[in-house]
Amino acid sequence: MFKIGLKKILANRLAFCGGVVVLAMFLVSWMAPILAPHDPDKVMVRSRLRPPGTAGHPLGTDSLGRDVLSRLIWGSRVSLKVGFVAVGLATLIGLALGAVAGFRGGIVDGMIMRFCDLTLCFPSMFLILAVIAILEPSIWNVMVVIGLTSWMGVARLVRAEFLSLMTRDFILAARAQGASAFRIIWRHLLPNAMGPVLVTATLGVAGAILTESSLSFLGLGAQPPMSSWGGMLTEGKDQISKAWWLSLFPGLCILGAVLSYNLLGEGLREAFNPHNASRTG
Repeated sequence: MFKIGLKKILANRLAFCGGVVVLAMFLVSWMAPILAPHDPDKVMVRSRLRPPGTAGHPLGTDSLGRDVLSRLIWGSRVSLKVGFVAVGLATLIGLALGAVAGFRGGIVDGMIMRFCDLTLCFPSMFLILAVIAILEPSIWNVMVVIGLTSWMGVARLVRAEFLSLMTRDFILAARAQGASAFRIIWRHLLPNAMGPVLVTATLGVAGAILTESSLSFLGLGAQPPMSSWGGMLTEGKDQISKAWWLSLFPGLCILGAVLSYNLLGEGLREAFNPHNASRTG
């Protein structure tokens, strides 16, 4: 299934381009100490507000003389870290609760789904802001809070997949052979439900990056002097009339990252869609 999905992604130009950009972001963040031309936190007052194209500063400098390109490169680490840790936590919680609800059914299913519905009633951004306001603003608190407020979609999806798979012949055969509940879930149900979960997780990374950028813009995410794209937007908004590059380049990075993950996620959705598979077969 995954080999067929990979072939479909490679044939989808938009999804392929999104995957290439995502891979490039991984490489840039991993090689940040090598690729960054300057220390991202080094203050150089004599070089403050240099425009793009200045010798040694291809994307200019900020109000403290720090190199914009270096801060963008190091900021990619923050965005990717938040995206993957937050989505990983949300996926684990959603998988666990959705699997229990779909496999057990009955009262257990009803209680978990009602709790999920209750959590969905609260606007996620306001809930995140409330929790962050109580806790100390930090990048780790942001990752945990985003993860704890983003699991509901995964749980509902996994539950629906489990309910559909529970009526299949191979599950009934496994039960007839006396397979334990853990074995049925781990060996039969989860592998067949991971396609849609992978799609949801990919799209969730884009949402987590956007949420982290919004929180950093409000001063509730990554704290100075840590480089983050949202924090760079905050620093640039006061200088936007005379230093447009301070807002333009971080904004383009956020746009490119979110768009790439969305394109890749849509490509994965088409690749793992069984209806598409049946039409092509």
